[in-house]
Amino acid sequence: MIESLLVANRGEIARRIIRTARRLGVRAVAVYSEADAGLPFVTEADEAVCIGPANPAQSYRNAEAILAAAKSTGVQAIHPGYGFLSENADFARTVESLGLIWVGPGADAITAMGDKINARNLMAAAGVPVAPGTTDPAADVEAAVAAATDIGYPVMVKAAAGGGGMGMGVAVDEAALRTEYDKVRAFAERMFGDGSVLIERYFPRVRHVEVQILGLADGRVIALGERECSVQRRNQKLVEESPSPAVSPELRERLLAAAVRAGEAVGYRNAGTVECLLVPRQRDFEGDGPGAEEFFFLEMNTRLQVEHPVTELVYGVDLVEEQLRVAAGLAPHFDPDALTARGHAIELRINAEDPKRFLPGPGAIRTWVEPSGEGVRVDSGYAPETTVTPFYDSLMAKLIVHGADRAEAISRARAAVVGFEVVGPKCNLPFFAELLENAEFVSGDYDTGIVGRMR
Repeated sequence: MIESLLVANRGEIARRIIRTARRLGVRAVAVYSEADAGLPFVTEADEAVCIGPANPAQSYRNAEAILAAAKSTGVQAIHPGYGFLSENADFARTVESLGLIWVGPGADAITAMGDKINARNLMAAAGVPVAPGTTDPAADVEAAVAAATDIGYPVMVKAAAGGGGMGMGVAVDEAALRTEYDKVRAFAERMFGDGSVLIERYFPRVRHVEVQILGLADGRVIALGERECSVQRRNQKLVEESPSPAVSPELRERLLAAAVRAGEAVGYRNAGTVECLLVPRQRDFEGDGPGAEEFFFLEMNTRLQVEHPVTELVYGVDLVEEQLRVAAGLAPHFDPDALTARGHAIELRINAEDPKRFLPGPGAIRTWVEPSGEGVRVDSGYAPETTVTPFYDSLMAKLIVHGADRAEAISRARAAVVGFEVVGPKCNLPFFAELLENAEFVSGDYDTGIVGRMR
């Protein structure tokens, strides 16, 4: 096992990684910005190094500062968490060139899946279903119009280098496409330094389902079930659950097999996620319940996902430990041929934002009381008398519940939301209280438009 590890991240995911590292006897080193000096992850690490001011470009995205911290503390490995430098292939290559262990997939896999068009083409070649779309960037708006004519409206206009729900627009006709193309291209150049644009068929009613994969040290790629991620605002997830209430055993078998093929196509190692769109079938007159008949590859996240805890609770694995084991060249802590799903898990992202319009509302935390009880887990980045600053993502904590079935998980989630008290910053807990009583969500027959219908 790796003996020392630098966690190149902050907040709840840094705290999460440090927790597993310490359980395994791995010395954990935190890096932090000046704005984060008072957060729990800094004091819970065995050692902590300040790497710069609040601006992420000068701290958490500052590769030189992070590598200098790794050198000064003598660590063996770097875990990037999610966001920041986690999917930066150049950073991964540099880490390994310095003789350090990169806890993540190889730089080549990150590069291959980092461009949406290249990823689509690779997946299609591997036999993974992809939605109708362009195989090359739309060089200009006229090329985009021609592609949309062939694909059929409505279409999604996507930044090829985008991610996290950013850099996307929907066009229902040519006039809208011309507007959206210019907007997405300009946004992509500004945010990602790459204005390449992909045109893809848009499905008005879809579900967002992803598969957790793990590329093992021996070269095998395995799947650890799927997660439903359709409760979203601004194309960004708020709730995840596993297993998906939309996925039948037959569909699950196809979905997981496709995800494994996706990983194998790029020689994937370590933890990753294959994201897909599910196009639900229409109910017949008797009402055949929630379901889906088609799925399409959306993208691959070459890192640990925010929502990994729901998979951990259903499968009884510690994905951070498995990441460390793969990076160290060790076999998994479980039998890959005897994986068994147990019960149902739901994760709620507790954000510092108002529960109606979901606008950020940072501030000092005066009261912070986490719920507890059977089947309740809280992964938090904050504590009483700490401050949510405006410099980073609004995620304060993840409330994860597990039950014998979906009904019990929802019941436990309701009680946990009531028992979670946050005073100071704005908080979206009231939204979750509303969602967990929403008939559409409770039925399991919902899609990515559910939040809009609630508002």
